[in-house]
Amino acid sequence: MRKITAIICAAIAFAADATGAERIATIECGKQPKQVLFAPDGKRIVVPLLDDNGFDIIRIEKSVAEKRVSPPRAGRKGFAEGLFIPEKDAFFVSQMTTGEIHEFALPDFGYRRTIKTGGTWPKVISWSAEKSLLAVSNWVSNDVSLIDYESGRVVRKIRTSSAPRGIAFTENGGALVVLCFDGGKIQKFSTEDGTKTAEVSVEKAAMRHIVLGTDSNAFVTDMFHASVYEIDLKTLAIKRKTKVAKNPNTLARKGNILFVSCRGRNNPADYTKRSPENGKIVAIDTKTMEIAAEIPGGNQPTGLDISADGKTLCFSNFQDATIELWDIADMGEK
Repeated sequence: MRKITAIICAAIAFAADATGAERIATIECGKQPKQVLFAPDGKRIVVPLLDDNGFDIIRIEKSVAEKRVSPPRAGRKGFAEGLFIPEKDAFFVSQMTTGEIHEFALPDFGYRRTIKTGGTWPKVISWSAEKSLLAVSNWVSNDVSLIDYESGRVVRKIRTSSAPRGIAFTENGGALVVLCFDGGKIQKFSTEDGTKTAEVSVEKAAMRHIVLGTDSNAFVTDMFHASVYEIDLKTLAIKRKTKVAKNPNTLARKGNILFVSCRGRNNPADYTKRSPENGKIVAIDTKTMEIAAEIPGGNQPTGLDISADGKTLCFSNFQDATIELWDIADMGEK
């Protein structure tokens, strides 16, 4: 396994008074870290690896790798997104190349089972405790799989617009909001029968990630227009928007502060290669939808998460094969 080293940045001492944040550490990981997730115990970070054989588990206190976990058929790589379900002592990770999601038992990440989604190129996984349902967006087959947790059976496939990615259950699991990357659409469906109940289109948009706000609103990234939208969850109407840096990816919310990982300008030769300059994390004050601060990232910041206590921000640098930890205790409402 590749050795994971930590670079504690006391010598850099980034100006905490300028952003309200301060870098804690930069940690090497496997190839193409697509997402980062704080474990429920608050002591570890899980990093799904798109171009490697599984996901890394980082021990926060020591800034070292606890282990690399490799599911069945890990050699096919393609590990995109993860999801913790604490009440089931479960962690799931999607594997795009096999059309599967894999379940592991907490706290030791022992392998439990593999579930076939019935779709092609699965990406984001969402959970409804009320319905005991998993939802998985399938990028290439243009649908979402609804999966009964206990049986692992696909109970419904919901047809969407092109390239569904970000998804979120609402209305106590009775509805599912779906973002369509190629279709430029935000759609809502009934989970009972798959009926489409609302839709909003934005010309040329590339909708990527959604995070819920209150019971009535949510926030969405649009990579093409380099924007973040606040949407009404009932009608999906766009209420407010904020222009951010190029290629906004993932969202994470701490109270009134919304963090957005912005990958930066694409490489003119190929968007999958290193960007000409590093990206950044943009912090938006949701009270005003104005930019409150910017945090410098590495090459193509992508994954993003906040610790349960709201004190630590973590993000992945996709092309650098690193993750960064930042102290954000002084940012946002107390």
